[in-house]
Amino acid sequence: MLVEVGQIVEGKVSSITNFGAFIQLPDGKTGLVHISEIAEEYVRDINEHLKESQVVKVRIISVDKNGKVSLSIKKASEPKPKIKSSKPAELDWNKGNSGGLSFEDRLAKFMKDSDERLHDLKKNFESKRGSGGYRKATQIKM
Repeated sequence: MLVEVGQIVEGKVSSITNFGAFIQLPDGKTGLVHISEIAEEYVRDINEHLKESQVVKVRIISVDKNGKVSLSIKKASEPKPKIKSSKPAELDWNKGNSGGLSFEDRLAKFMKDSDERLHDLKKNFESKRGSGGYRKATQIKM
């Protein structure tokens, strides 16, 4: 059986080091799963994820000209569904919901709205401060 990049095969963990694990492939070759390719989360200790003689599914990432095989366990598993982030969605500037306005008109509208909001914020902030400006400290003479 020839190993091909992208192929998913089962292999047996033959040894574990502090930088990864060596996997015995079905064709008799041995490949390395680097510590960063073992799991989606941060792996501090490989022994918490793998044991010697354990059978694992691996994806062949690369085979170099010397015959060294690089493997990945996390790329062999089904991708986990992505959790929606709480950040706002990106704007699609090409969407066409601009109401027929040109770029310059949309920019002018944005600037006007922005100035109005900034003015309202300043007015609100000054009303909380009292006089609308910084008060001079009175000097005390001795």
